[in-house]
Amino acid sequence: MLKKTLLSLLLVSSASLLLFSCDRFPAASRPPETIRVACVGDSITYGAGIEGRWMNSYPSQLGVLLGKGWEVRNFGVNNATMLKRGFYPYWQTREFKEALAYLPHVVIIKLGTNDARPWNWRYKDDYTRDYLVLIESFQALETRPKIWLCTPAPAYRGKGGGPDRVIQEEVIPLIRRIARRTGLPVIDLNKALLGRKDLFPDGVHPDAQGAGLIADTVYEAIAGKQ
Repeated sequence: MLKKTLLSLLLVSSASLLLFSCDRFPAASRPPETIRVACVGDSITYGAGIEGRWMNSYPSQLGVLLGKGWEVRNFGVNNATMLKRGFYPYWQTREFKEALAYLPHVVIIKLGTNDARPWNWRYKDDYTRDYLVLIESFQALETRPKIWLCTPAPAYRGKGGGPDRVIQEEVIPLIRRIARRTGLPVIDLNKALLGRKDLFPDGVHPDAQGAGLIADTVYEAIAGKQ
């Protein structure tokens, strides 16, 4: 009888210890979820004109910098505008839908260079409204991503040209106003690339080194280095 009682107590104690172990340690040992980063933007994000774009675009270089535990995807679209009434609204692209379906934890928005062109900027009164709606589209996701707004890179003269005055005097101030209104952080790519015409072969699109400078600047921001 005594042996049976001792055996029962031992079995109960062992079961309790097993339950305690199963409840605590497996959860603690599970690897954390990969942090998904969506790079939303135009041809500069896409990596237009960059040799080996799949590995030298800024999102690809950013992925290398962030390393293990992060996944970066490129949702850049050539000629895309923030403006819904622009020549090629980002809203109408497959990449926009894919970026939402990706359920990112971090979103980097870099749109504004194409908006600054005269045929698009005639709708400049819509820019703030359209930008806010894009932000809200990502904020509504179940992942509640951290969103960063980027100032456009400088547009240097050369093949392809670029409306730099509009970027500097109108687009960037609007983005900073939107950032203050929403409480979202800004990554100043314009400052990072100012005076680096040598990195823009056609005056608009950075080469692989220029894309690397963008990646460095974004990395410093989202990895908490700024």
